[in-house]
Amino acid sequence: MKNKVQIAIFISGKGTNALNLIRYFKNHSKISVDLIFSTRPNEAIEKISSEVGISFIHYSPDMGDWHEVALKACNDFQIDFIVLAGFLKKVTPSIIAAYPNRIINIHPSLLPKFGGKGMYGKHVHEAVIACGEKKSGITVHFVNDAFDEGEIIAQYDTIVYVNETPESLAEKIHKLEMEFFPKVLEKVIE
Repeated sequence: MKNKVQIAIFISGKGTNALNLIRYFKNHSKISVDLIFSTRPNEAIEKISSEVGISFIHYSPDMGDWHEVALKACNDFQIDFIVLAGFLKKVTPSIIAAYPNRIINIHPSLLPKFGGKGMYGKHVHEAVIACGEKKSGITVHFVNDAFDEGEIIAQYDTIVYVNETPESLAEKIHKLEMEFFPKVLEKVIE
């Protein structure tokens, strides 16, 4: 019998959320990060993963279909939850079926606004500012078969000022992610 809930983190970008989660759960009594699955090369996260004993898989197309590689890895490592932290691919029905209500995503807006295909990173912040929104924030939600439409777990907001830029808004959103994402995951997973 396992004594910890094992999570896999799926990433496609810099991996700042993944790094934050690795640090947060490093000595946790009930939760461990056991796998990082990345669709892009990420030497920094790969190095840190290696140093702390987390398996790192950099997916490349010559390995086969990404979702089959990811699902096999999750099965091999006996993963209990999948966490999407800047993961840009649409999660397939086969993975959703294998992990019902056990795939959690973070999105850089207050869903249902500014979600969906193509809405990530600076694209979200530009859209929020262009629409004259007074608030933006983060949404942590379960993943279903539609981009950013799964059940919302938690949201945290910040004010969007009149002179806000996509860069300044991104910085504020990043701070919310760093502070709240690990705590929300901990609460859901425990």
